[in-house]
Amino acid sequence: MLDRLVGLSMLIAASAVFLYYTTWTLFMPFVDENHPLHSLFPPRVWAIRIPVILIILFTTVVGSFLSVVMIRSNRKKALKAKQKKAT
Repeated sequence: MLDRLVGLSMLIAASAVFLYYTTWTLFMPFVDENHPLHSLFPPRVWAIRIPVILIILFTTVVGSFLSVVMIRSNRKKALKAKQKKAT
C-alpha cells in the first residue's frame, strides 16, 4: 500500500511541475506584462536555464556513477587475474 501512495504522490508532483512549466513557457508570453499572474512565475530566461542546469547535473551524476562502477570492475578483474597468476 505504501508503494502505491508513494507512486501517487510522485505522479501528482510530476503533473504539478508539468502544468506549472507548461503554463509558464507556453501561456505566459501571451499575457500582458502588467498582469498580476506574472508575479507567480520567474523571468522567462529561467525557462531555458533550469532544464539546461538539470540536464548537465543529471549527465554529470550518471557519468560519475558509470566511471566509479567501471573503475571498481576493472580493479576486481585485475585482482582476480593477479590471484590466478599467483596460483
